[in-house]
Amino acid sequence: MLVPTVLYGRHPGWGAPGGAAVAQDVFQSMLDAIEAQGLFKRTDLVLTGYFADPGQVFAAAAAIDAVREARRGDDVRPLIVVDPVLGDAPDGLYVAPQIALAIRDQLLPRADLVTPNAFELGHLTGRLLTDLGPMLRAARALERPALVSSLPRHGRLGVMYVDGDEAWLVTHERCPQAPKGTGDVLAAEFAAARLGGLDPRPALERAVAATVSLVMRANELGSPELPLVAAIAARRDPLITLEAEAL
Repeated sequence: MLVPTVLYGRHPGWGAPGGAAVAQDVFQSMLDAIEAQGLFKRTDLVLTGYFADPGQVFAAAAAIDAVREARRGDDVRPLIVVDPVLGDAPDGLYVAPQIALAIRDQLLPRADLVTPNAFELGHLTGRLLTDLGPMLRAARALERPALVSSLPRHGRLGVMYVDGDEAWLVTHERCPQAPKGTGDVLAAEFAAARLGGLDPRPALERAVAATVSLVMRANELGSPELPLVAAIAARRDPLITLEAEAL
């Protein structure tokens, strides 16, 4: 079930996206209709992403509570994944400060997993993060499992998984001309792997390999966008194998 927060003609990274944010009452009415259909009772995973208005964040928080209440007593506990889409280095925040604050205060406490990039981790924790040690401590300061992307590591890029018991790091070669949206794919692939029963380490290895494989296919096809359908085989059976190291 997709509940859009914006209706854009293109990714803002390309320029003016066209379209507009979804009005707060429209966003809320979509959530209400999904709940009225009884679908919260059938929801195994909630994945939040970009928000265009603080009111949308509060509505999403209420929907998360409603999903958990609807599944109360079931054998399956819904997995709540918060992708705190706030900004990136070197540009900084690309959402309003009020939205960033609402995500921090309303969604992070409800999350089973948080998936920030390195910039977003620093913003959420109020820390200046320059190398792996401080990033690991900052991730643990979130007090919930975290998947942290865009970590510079010896000329490569890293993705780190951290919880209270373990921490793993996967690195990969930088991909030239990577299309927009890789962080969204990574969060979804990792969440799906965990929902499918994989432990954190193999879920991390698989999610990063699938995301990198998708970028590789995009470059092979000369596609400026992520070929989610055309490269579905490379996501199911990644083109590369990556091995996580313990931190």
